Amino acid sequence: MRLKTFQARTMTEAMKQVRDTLGDEAVIISTSEENNGVRVTAAIEHMDDLPDPYPHDYEPLASRQAERPQFSNDLSAPKEEISKKEYLQYDAEEDFEGQITEELTDIMLRHVVPTEVMDNILATAAMTGLGNTNSALMAALDHLYKFVPLPAKSKRKALMLVGPPGAGKTLMVAKMATRAVMDGLNVAVVTTDTVRAGGVEQLQAFTKILDIPLQKAKTRDDLNKVLNQTHDHDIVIIDTAGTNPHDPDDMARVSRLVDAGSIEPILAMTAGVDAEESSEIAQSFALLGVQRMVATRLDIARRLGGLLSAAQKGGLAFCDISFTPKVTDGLSSMTPNLLSEFLINPDRALRSSTTPEPENKKTVGQKS
Repeated sequence: MRLKTFQARTMTEAMKQVRDTLGDEAVIISTSEENNGVRVTAAIEHMDDLPDPYPHDYEPLASRQAERPQFSNDLSAPKEEISKKEYLQYDAEEDFEGQITEELTDIMLRHVVPTEVMDNILATAAMTGLGNTNSALMAALDHLYKFVPLPAKSKRKALMLVGPPGAGKTLMVAKMATRAVMDGLNVAVVTTDTVRAGGVEQLQAFTKILDIPLQKAKTRDDLNKVLNQTHDHDIVIIDTAGTNPHDPDDMARVSRLVDAGSIEPILAMTAGVDAEESSEIAQSFALLGVQRMVATRLDIARRLGGLLSAAQKGGLAFCDISFTPKVTDGLSSMTPNLLSEFLINPDRALRSSTTPEPENKKTVGQKS
């Protein structure tokens, strides 16, 4: 794939340049408004043999100097030579920016990122002016998305994990409880998943190791009583049954549980799910008051476009991620840098994030 950037006074003029230069097969990668017009980046599979019908159609030098002042100061050289050097420098910078845009485009396409989301990321990355792909992507993610990690200390509101079936809520609850216990906090764990076969037993196996009594609440009133009994705990974590985001009755059930007390619902979102499906799930749970999500199963997912789409369409902040089935490992706060690493090279990100435990480190349930 080759990319080319066009600048014009109007979008109509820019699109005419795209069609005349690259043909009707060109794909628009990003568009942005500038002080003197618009800037359009387009791509085509092969463009080496296509002539440029505008080889001398450059903007006046003064306008280029206003945007890029780092030009030659060699006043002894002829004006014609200085002008040529300046244009060559500008073209080199354009080629370098085009290379970063091309690399980012390949990354977005590999993760099956929807066009609207991809355009926002590419346009924001192009405006950063940073000199490499990783830095530009990280800056774009930091600008476009919110990152609010799970609390590491005492929190007034109970944290309730919600999400569709199979999203990894129970394992995430166990990981959160384990981390809190290892940090020396007074933890209470509650499950409302009392109908599913094995739902209580699965979580109880974890809480038994942590030496935490598992509280059970089937209804809204039950949960309200449990919350009143655990108000003195540093952190209260609530597990829920899998919820069908397209079933109004199922969503109403979860909504009643959220209203049982001072509770923050957090969406458990599985990585690797179709982008449109993920965005619809995020939008549905946002109606319950969900404002952030944990991303699960990053160890087996290699297409993260769904997570980006869910965060943008649902207006959700990233908090933590889970990238291993081990209860005592693989729970980290999501950051722009970490998300960028998972997008660029998931395998390398996993290797750098997963570190073996020291042999002398005390594990959960181990006696002193």
